[in-house]
Amino acid sequence: MRSISEKIANLRVEYSLKAFDESQLVQNPFSLFKIWIEEAIIAEVNEPNAMTLATVKEDGSPSARIVLLKGVDERGFSFYTNYKSSKGNELAQNNKVALVFCWLELQRQVRIEGTVEKLSNEESLQYFQTRPLSSQIGAFASPQSQLIKSRAQLEDKFKEIEAKFANQTIPLPPNWGGFLVKPHKFEFWQGRKSRLHDRFLFESNNNNWEINRLAP
Repeated sequence: MRSISEKIANLRVEYSLKAFDESQLVQNPFSLFKIWIEEAIIAEVNEPNAMTLATVKEDGSPSARIVLLKGVDERGFSFYTNYKSSKGNELAQNNKVALVFCWLELQRQVRIEGTVEKLSNEESLQYFQTRPLSSQIGAFASPQSQLIKSRAQLEDKFKEIEAKFANQTIPLPPNWGGFLVKPHKFEFWQGRKSRLHDRFLFESNNNNWEINRLAP
């Protein structure tokens, strides 16, 4: 019987769905990203806005997790979280971040590097008020990333907050809000046959974007 390592080593996928060449490039990587994520949405990719967010810990070691993109415009990419969570604390200490979008159904990946800053309270509140009521309560109830004794403790806190704000508009939690990732580098990756993938790098240079092809 083969070991799990042998099974993993023998997993193979031939990437042959699409090509991505110079004729499909646009000068602005934000525009290209919007085209790609729109295609992922149309293709009904599962959670097309899911992205890996990589941060840096105080000791210099990396940390990564999946979060959900909630907005993109010419300023950057926005997401929301508890500012006192592990990622919130890491972002407060070091504003350098990386994002990765992986759309396996389209055999595509987008990598982004940049810096992060907090969104305004007004913008955070505007998004917070669009969230389902249970998610608003959850943002108050969960001391994200902190140790808790049991799930019962979490559920009891949820019920407490639910009762506190019964029949009221729930305010923006003081430790919850948005971040904006401002990219200085994009890489668009399209899987191709024989592992000869298409990769294009966009790098910001004096308010212009330089585009180069990378070897796979």
